[in-house]
Amino acid sequence: MKDLPEQNHTFSDFTLNGFHSLEEWRPLLFIPFFLIFLLSITANSTLIYLIKSQRSLHSPMYVLIGFMALSDLTLPMVFVPHMLLNLLFNWSGISLNGCLMQMFCIYFAGSFHSTLLFWMALDRYFAICKPLYYHKYMEIGNFMKFIIGPVMRNALLVVTMVSLAGRLSFCSNIIDHCLCEHMALVQLACGDISINNFVGLFSAFLIPTTDFILIAASYCVIFVSVFRSGKGHLKAINTCITHLIVMSLSLTFALIAFMLYRIRNEISSSGRIIISILYLLVPSCINPLIYGWRTKEIRLTFLRFIKIYKVLPF
Repeated sequence: MKDLPEQNHTFSDFTLNGFHSLEEWRPLLFIPFFLIFLLSITANSTLIYLIKSQRSLHSPMYVLIGFMALSDLTLPMVFVPHMLLNLLFNWSGISLNGCLMQMFCIYFAGSFHSTLLFWMALDRYFAICKPLYYHKYMEIGNFMKFIIGPVMRNALLVVTMVSLAGRLSFCSNIIDHCLCEHMALVQLACGDISINNFVGLFSAFLIPTTDFILIAASYCVIFVSVFRSGKGHLKAINTCITHLIVMSLSLTFALIAFMLYRIRNEISSSGRIIISILYLLVPSCINPLIYGWRTKEIRLTFLRFIKIYKVLPF
């Protein structure tokens, strides 16, 4: 953007121009993205319905899994419908306010997902290390102190990042992406974007990295407690390892997606966009399997639901 004239000329409407290099092949991307979107919506809606409709699944652990499914249901709805219409019908226009709103929803939902994993780790910690006081700690009044701080941190960082992006003057209105990714918009600015770059990177590192450290610490305490007790808590250890793997993969892909716009690399524009979209979409498809199907009580509830559905007269 340095060669552009230093005019304070800005835009209020933008064009999402992702995958433009594919030309006539671009509409074909509608099919895989639509199928992934459909899988995500179906799997997470089913999981939410099962948890809501079964009283036996109203304990804190399953409620947190339900919130995870709600987060995974909400995030694709923020950007996928617009992206699909763009790919199929070339409906690529978006206003600056619409873009900033989409950006806020994407990043806040993403940060909420990371914080949910931290709350799930706390749930396991209280269940295994403090079983006699589990219900006391997990009462909403006591658990609120673990909710308010992280949610306020997430909201403050995301609002700051989006607000700074909204104050820029833009020398171009062609966003090389299928959604309003922070750096894809910010790099269109006419002036200095070092503060935006720093705040975006700071948010990307602080939220998931802090949550990951807290999760890893709580699971280390759980492992030590289990091995000292000499009890066979294989199920608990299995759950903890699963959560650590999911969190590690989420953190890795989040940092890769953020760094692609900040360091020079040989990855094509389409490659960067694919990584960004898959980082947002794939977890919403696999989380219902990891936290739903692999949880025995939810799996049995689902199988009972299928059997009842089969015998209903139509």
